[in-house]
Amino acid sequence: MASPKDPGSTVFYRLSIDGLDLGLFNTCEGFSVQAPAEQHEEGGNNSFTWHLATRLNYSNIRLSRPINEDSNKANQWMEASVAVGFLRPTAEITALRPDGSEVCSWGLNQVTPVSWEGPHFDSSSPGVATETLELAYHGFTGPF
Repeated sequence: MASPKDPGSTVFYRLSIDGLDLGLFNTCEGFSVQAPAEQHEEGGNNSFTWHLATRLNYSNIRLSRPINEDSNKANQWMEASVAVGFLRPTAEITALRPDGSEVCSWGLNQVTPVSWEGPHFDSSSPGVATETLELAYHGFTGPF
């Protein structure tokens, strides 16, 4: 049995982009898909209104962690992505238990880095210095 990575966390999230491991993150938020529907009233049909889905909208995903030895990987990947013109790779986010075993994973199509936010340094605050990486994507890879 592997030792826990952080005794204060119950789940970790591993991020890899086209096989490049960007390390472990403590929080992952923003998994959301919406299918807005347009209402269509059919002539002669007074019993209901049609609700027709238009397209899927995927929200951005934000991953955060305390700064650590992997911290430079995220911003270096983002800078490299911009330099080559955003190739839109695939990514995988894997939820892990403290012992390292997998809970589940999500594959993301056409990933684009949206932002990287580094730590806020304040000598009067005893808080943990964290970083946040935000990703946009165009759907999930299958199968689920």
